[in-house]
Amino acid sequence: MARVHAFGDDALRDLDGVALAEAIRAGELDQSAVVKAAIARAEAVDPELNALAHPAFDRALAAGRSSGFFAGVPTVIKDNVDVAGQPTMSGTDAWQPYPARADSEVTRVVLGSGLVSLGKTRLSEFGFSAAAEHPRLGPVRNPWNTDHTAGASSSGSAAFVAAGVVPIAHANDGGGSIRIPAACNGLVGLKPSRGRMPLEAALRRMPVNIVANGVVTRSVRDTAAFYREAERTFRAAKLPPIGDVTRAGVRRLKIAVTTQSMHRDCSPELRELTRSTATLLEELGHRVEPIDRIPATASFHADFVLYWGFLALAQVSAGRRMFGETFDRTRLDALTMGLHDHTRRNIHRLPLAIARLRRLRGRSAEFYRSYDALLTPTLADPTPRVGYLAPTDYQQVIDRLSDWVAYTPLQNVTGDPAISLPLAQSSEGLPVGMMLSADLGQEALLLELAYELEEARPWAQIHT
Repeated sequence: MARVHAFGDDALRDLDGVALAEAIRAGELDQSAVVKAAIARAEAVDPELNALAHPAFDRALAAGRSSGFFAGVPTVIKDNVDVAGQPTMSGTDAWQPYPARADSEVTRVVLGSGLVSLGKTRLSEFGFSAAAEHPRLGPVRNPWNTDHTAGASSSGSAAFVAAGVVPIAHANDGGGSIRIPAACNGLVGLKPSRGRMPLEAALRRMPVNIVANGVVTRSVRDTAAFYREAERTFRAAKLPPIGDVTRAGVRRLKIAVTTQSMHRDCSPELRELTRSTATLLEELGHRVEPIDRIPATASFHADFVLYWGFLALAQVSAGRRMFGETFDRTRLDALTMGLHDHTRRNIHRLPLAIARLRRLRGRSAEFYRSYDALLTPTLADPTPRVGYLAPTDYQQVIDRLSDWVAYTPLQNVTGDPAISLPLAQSSEGLPVGMMLSADLGQEALLLELAYELEEARPWAQIHT
């Protein structure tokens, strides 16, 4: 077992983003010194973690005094959104890199909060897998134990936050890609409600809009502060504002709990850890009620995989138009091509699958008329070793992914918010995430509950 982190007595110390921002504003820390420390940390740990896709250290050093709440705080951007002047490779090497012409809208929101980007981070190819283990680019490794995966698809961002390179990093989530790496790396990972954060036009036009942008952090207050600041520049007109959530809520909640997905139950170890979290919620005065299974349908798993494959079909079919004449589909991994082939063979089933997935929003709204929140484990098993989810054989990897990622895709389909909190550890000493979800637009409720749980059961830190 090799634990890798960069925490030390430099300018970053072990401060979270809010504390760094306050120290920079007060003149106690110099922005340039903070950025230099983050770059040194990245250079120290990346050879072992393989988290960085494209460094932009010179650009970060040349950045002037930024404005915004997080002014001067270092971050990284996941390499599936555009940053002007940097290539967007989406976790693959299937075409020749070329610089993006402009920042994406979400990049503008992230950097508009004052964060200073050190570059772009690795992900699984097109974000399709829950582990970034590209056959040529190599795996992104977990800083808690480099024999294990960092999860995905926001793997590089999560690895860098957990290892202390930056306190907050951009991530996004189409089937659990914020929450999965948050769970693997001992972080806070909130997938916001559909429409809460800006999204690329092509994603907004999807038949079922499953992708949401967000961040991974080490503290609840960093996550809460980020969404507060994001609302200053992007307000979701159809959702209630999150606002400035700074403490635990007063209202006691009715919370459903289950470890049974529509696909499987979790491992015995995860079941006991979930029960422990449920007991903690009861001790805090909440009413916890066991339910049989998550509020999905019997066809949900098959429908989601078919729709996931539809995204692969679109990427591969439009590859040259989207990525240029150098696009080479023979360089795509076995998972991407297997999903593409699966949906192409079953394309006649897709319209009904989409219709069933769309109806889940109504089922979810009905569920949350009875409950304020739902507790499940974030993942069905402890974090696997590197190689277990390697995209070499399609059927093997899709079966293993389906077993492991049994809970997170539901909220992508319904659009509801969900947060993974590092409230437990496995018998091997790796972080284990517990997931709380709520009705559409109820991020503030989840953040208040997260503050309460963070105070009641502070999570383990990699450097202590």
